[in-house]
Amino acid sequence: MMQPRPSSSDPLSPTLTIDVAHPARPASLVESELTDAWTNVRNSENLRILKIIHGYGSSGKGGSTREVVRNWAYRHRHRFLGIIEGEEYSVFSRQIQEMRKEVGNFEDSDLEKANPGMLLIWIK
Repeated sequence: MMQPRPSSSDPLSPTLTIDVAHPARPASLVESELTDAWTNVRNSENLRILKIIHGYGSSGKGGSTREVVRNWAYRHRHRFLGIIEGEEYSVFSRQIQEMRKEVGNFEDSDLEKANPGMLLIWIK
C-alpha cells in the first residue's frame, strides 16, 4: 500500500497528497487507497484537502486510473464539500476561493497549473 504524504514541508498544511498513478495498480487497490486517505483526512485535526495524483495517461485523453479516481469521487460526493478537477484549480474559481477562506491560504505549487492529472477533494 502506498504511503500518503503531506503536500508541503509544513506539518500544519491542510492538504494530504497521494499518488495512485505510480506505479500502476488495479482499480480495486486504487479505490481502497482512496478510501483510506479520505478516512485519514476526515479524522485529522489539521487536514481538510485530499490531493490525488492520478495521472493523465499516455493516450492524450485521460487514463484508466483517472477514470477510477473521478468515478470514486463522484460516487462518494456526499462525503465532500467539493471536488475540484486539476484543470479548474485556480484562485479565480469560486469553490477554490471558498475553500481557501475556510482552511486558510496555503502554499501549493500546483495552483494555477491546470493539471489534468490530479483531483482535489475538500473533505467535510
